[in-house]
Amino acid sequence: MTPAFGSIAAAIAERTGHAFGSWATRPVSGGSIHRAWHITDGHHRYFVKTNESAAAPMFAAEAQGLQALRAAGIVPTPTFVTLGQTETEAFLVQEYLDLAGLDERGGARLGTAMAQLHRVTGDWFGWTEDNFIGATPQHNAPHPGWPHFFGERRLRPQLQLALQNGMDKSLVAKGCAVIERVGGLFIDYRPAASLLHGDLWSGNAAQGANGGAAIIFDPACYYGDRETDIAMAELFGGFPTSFFAAYRASWPLDSGYEMRKPLYNLYHILNHFNLFGSAYLGQAQHMIERLLGELKR
Repeated sequence: MTPAFGSIAAAIAERTGHAFGSWATRPVSGGSIHRAWHITDGHHRYFVKTNESAAAPMFAAEAQGLQALRAAGIVPTPTFVTLGQTETEAFLVQEYLDLAGLDERGGARLGTAMAQLHRVTGDWFGWTEDNFIGATPQHNAPHPGWPHFFGERRLRPQLQLALQNGMDKSLVAKGCAVIERVGGLFIDYRPAASLLHGDLWSGNAAQGANGGAAIIFDPACYYGDRETDIAMAELFGGFPTSFFAAYRASWPLDSGYEMRKPLYNLYHILNHFNLFGSAYLGQAQHMIERLLGELKR
């Protein structure tokens, strides 16, 4: 389905106050959930995401996250322009940026900036509203205790979905046992409620073309343990080693991080199982078994 670019152009003009009459479009690759487009009138360029109208809450949550990160004034993000929907589709408009993959210098810049971002803290764990991790709802009702929040707002909903999606009941039960014992990973560790990107894999970070500033996008923001962002950055690879070195130089990680890393990445692997299927089942099982072994000691 071709997007209603006339409606999108009208929304851009209304929000910016600039006429946006004659435009050209081209598809942009990279996303697995939404379609993406470059739209320009020859003077202004925008990055547009479109999907069916049911995706409107996802775009609203993304816009809120972008605005929260931008308000922190630490790590650059694309400027949010507008969002809306027609009878058949929803859309999100941001400024268009020429981007390149992170090199060693860009990785170091981002690592330092993320350590600064994580020093922005809240009074509780969670967020003002629920949002999404990929296409999966992410529950953010605030709670003062991090182990409880992560177990009940992150792992349990994913395990419930996994059961519906065909995961063996015995493995789901083991995952629930991890939740019941998760406090054992936090006996000597009390994380701050840091402002998180929430979905920090390498596809959601880049730098400006020709060595420009590091930038992050596609957030799933909430206040939580900063280790979750770093753990996910390690999960799928793609970040230069300079990112991790610069982060640790700015704010060293707790000595128990390596023990908690599989807990935090289990959330994302379960989500990938729920979104993309059984290819992630073995990895989820390995993480659950490893965590249970650690928590039985």
